[in-house]
Amino acid sequence: MGVYESCRALGIDFRGVELGDWLMFQQSELEYPAKSITLRPGYEFHVTTIKYDGLIGRVVVKPTVSEDYRELIDAIYRERIKYMGRVVIRDYGARNNQLWVHGEIHITVPLDIYYEHMAKHRRNSGRLFGGVDVNTDRINLAIVDEGGDLRDYKTFWFSETMARGFLKHRAWSIIGMRIHELLDYAYNHGVKTLFLENSEVLGRLRLMWVWNGGRNHENYNYKVMIFRSTIIEKIALKAPLYSIRAGYVNPRGTTNSKEHEEAMRRYRLDRHTTSAYLIALKGLTHQQK
Repeated sequence: MGVYESCRALGIDFRGVELGDWLMFQQSELEYPAKSITLRPGYEFHVTTIKYDGLIGRVVVKPTVSEDYRELIDAIYRERIKYMGRVVIRDYGARNNQLWVHGEIHITVPLDIYYEHMAKHRRNSGRLFGGVDVNTDRINLAIVDEGGDLRDYKTFWFSETMARGFLKHRAWSIIGMRIHELLDYAYNHGVKTLFLENSEVLGRLRLMWVWNGGRNHENYNYKVMIFRSTIIEKIALKAPLYSIRAGYVNPRGTTNSKEHEEAMRRYRLDRHTTSAYLIALKGLTHQQK
């Protein structure tokens, strides 16, 4: 959705929109074929710009494209796939009398196209089940068999991203790598289905916990509720790339319960790995009904 369409949908006066500390050029989803941000051969993007005096021009942007994304971009151009482009400028300056710009190019394509061209593994012969517990500094994975017995577990850390002043963009890049490490590990250890906490239920439970604890600081709320839910949704989005099915369970009882304490003692696990184990059991039980 373009900026104008977004304002109209939200009931906001487009003339009152102000720019933040970044600049964005976004193509309207109604525009096809793409004209304002056009993909060209050689991974070039031709972007329409409008100067303050009203003059319209075209700027050629040639970003660095990793090998992982080249097949997808080639397919977009070759097969004339519909896409919505966005150019985000995060910083700029001058060096040796030359203007430099730092930013990103985002492309939105149909999800099935993304899965088709970005797949890491196209077949999965695994028969195990995984449970995932997400926290602000780690992701815990527990793997169980059809009988509910614990087969393996592992923790994927990103605690460095919690340091004060750590760049948000860099933090999400690291978290993204950990998500792929998690999914790759699960695939190579026979996981066919991965169970996650239902983010909607999780948000309500965490909010009650925050209120009861009297910890209503805005940043704390963000970390506890929004941050975890975002990671959960990213895992669910990436799982099909590894031919892993993603399912959701109600997280109630997976953190503080009699079953949680018993599982900790039985398997000598930490609290978060135990939560991942109980999430896997909940998903397995629901699937077998």
